[in-house]
Amino acid sequence: MARVLYDLCGIDEGLRFSPYCWRVRYALAHKGLDFETRAWHFTDKAALAFADYDKVPVLVDGEATVTDSYAILRYLDDTYPEAPLLGEGVAEARARFFKHYAERALHPAMMRTIVMDLLNAIDPRDRDYFRETREKRFGRTLEEFHSPAKGLAQLDAALEPLRGCLNDADFIDGQSPAAADYLVFGAFMWARVVSTADLVSNADPVYGWIERMLDLHDGLGRQAMRITDIEGAYR
Repeated sequence: MARVLYDLCGIDEGLRFSPYCWRVRYALAHKGLDFETRAWHFTDKAALAFADYDKVPVLVDGEATVTDSYAILRYLDDTYPEAPLLGEGVAEARARFFKHYAERALHPAMMRTIVMDLLNAIDPRDRDYFRETREKRFGRTLEEFHSPAKGLAQLDAALEPLRGCLNDADFIDGQSPAAADYLVFGAFMWARVVSTADLVSNADPVYGWIERMLDLHDGLGRQAMRITDIEGAYR
């Protein structure tokens, strides 16, 4: 049975922008595991009923169905122990820290910067759902929440710990990438796919790390479809 990753898509089925799904795509490539993706929309909750879950990523691996990006990484290490991602003990605690760092420091800053680009990249059938759920979360309209200047300033401050880390090594996990890199880089793939916003300058050590991450696994990230590849077809 083929290994299948249910993956969020936008206005084109090839436009895959979920930061959580990108974590898993990189983790599967890190393990050298073949997989196919299945395009999923925000409002297609019924398609995931088999997993008793209402969001992606969902990984189906033979008889196993695993939900949540971090749980999927843990499953991959348990099931395919070669080329470990998370490690054990202190190493896993470190990876978990970077999970929370990405979700609580980087994602909010990026969202404030790219939210209107993101809305435009989402399939029209999902836009009302996205607007309603996110405006409820933010307590304001998307237009009021959107503030690139504030978002970039917030992101610049949030990246300081990452800069320190990358001044000492090529990757967050040291001389080669592993879970911490993938957990953080998913956020940058999210922004890259849906927006042309320049999040970091090319003199920033984070920029060099992004370039290295894009080239990993035969250019997995660099080859991904971006909104700039298709926007003319949807005007």
